[in-house]
Amino acid sequence: METGFWLFLLISIIKILVVVVILLTAVAYTVLLERKVVGRIQNRWGPSRVGPFGLLQPLADGAKLFLKEDLIPESVYRPLYILAPIIALSCALMSIAVVPFGAPVMWHGVNLFQITDVNIGLLVILGITSVGVYGIALSGWSSNNKYSLLGALRASAQVISYELALGLAVVGVVMRTGSLSLKDIVSVQATHGLLSWNFFGGFQFVAFFIYLIAAYAETNRAPFDLPEAESELTAGYHTEYSSMKFAMFFMAEYANMITVSCVATLLFFGGWSSPFGNLIPAVGGVVVQALLPVFWFVLKVFFFLFLYIWVRGTLPRFRYDQLMGLGWKFLVPVAIANIVVTSFWMALRAR
Repeated sequence: METGFWLFLLISIIKILVVVVILLTAVAYTVLLERKVVGRIQNRWGPSRVGPFGLLQPLADGAKLFLKEDLIPESVYRPLYILAPIIALSCALMSIAVVPFGAPVMWHGVNLFQITDVNIGLLVILGITSVGVYGIALSGWSSNNKYSLLGALRASAQVISYELALGLAVVGVVMRTGSLSLKDIVSVQATHGLLSWNFFGGFQFVAFFIYLIAAYAETNRAPFDLPEAESELTAGYHTEYSSMKFAMFFMAEYANMITVSCVATLLFFGGWSSPFGNLIPAVGGVVVQALLPVFWFVLKVFFFLFLYIWVRGTLPRFRYDQLMGLGWKFLVPVAIANIVVTSFWMALRAR
């Protein structure tokens, strides 16, 4: 029993370290992907000087931010000013812990492709991401800057408004699955390929688009980037931040983008399951069978990240009244209607 506990602890620590390293690397290269894709949309090259095809640009950016002087204005409230970016980044990194990256592969009783399997995994993600806004709110208040405070107030109102629509959007998926476990949600969709996915076979395409729009607003991304709004608020809630504290907010934003993309993949597009289902027979050895689901999962997450960037490069920023009106007057009623229709559909099928 004692040996088993220490082995479980060792494997868990290794999994956490591997996932954190991969996530932070993905954050760095998502920034590069955004700069390259937006550059192409705007008919320019994007970063191309540091390393082949600009592939070392994230390392140069990280070194620059790390070596910059860390300036702390005299008028800030130092404890919360320092704590705010830590809260934002910690919540962004913690939520990835319950995400299953591939089909369950057990070794000494431990699933290698998920840090922890919680039977309320979806609820855990919603809770942690909700707490993340405290980092933004505290950063705006503690900075003692009117631009920062306005950005923090906008972020708080935005999260409250769109969190409701996002939560209602996933109710249909939970009803269809009968579980809040992310592993169970994927298992229900893994039988007949894309025909089993909630987006297609589950008729949850309305819920998906509500989730997608609300997720853009939750992560403060264009066209919902009102908390930063450079043309109005300089840089919003992180106006007074520099060096690694600014980088932590930056990393938190992109980590949240990756988490949102992972959850969209798990809820609506079958997670690690193949779009071909059982039509294509299993090929390769044990290693290939273990890594192929991870490939499908990463491919779907990459698609959502690309969509994030594409939207940023093509759509203008909303006015604030338009932002609030879309959330309360359109998304919430449509999400409630989706729940009602899904309930009737499931009741008719059960008869």
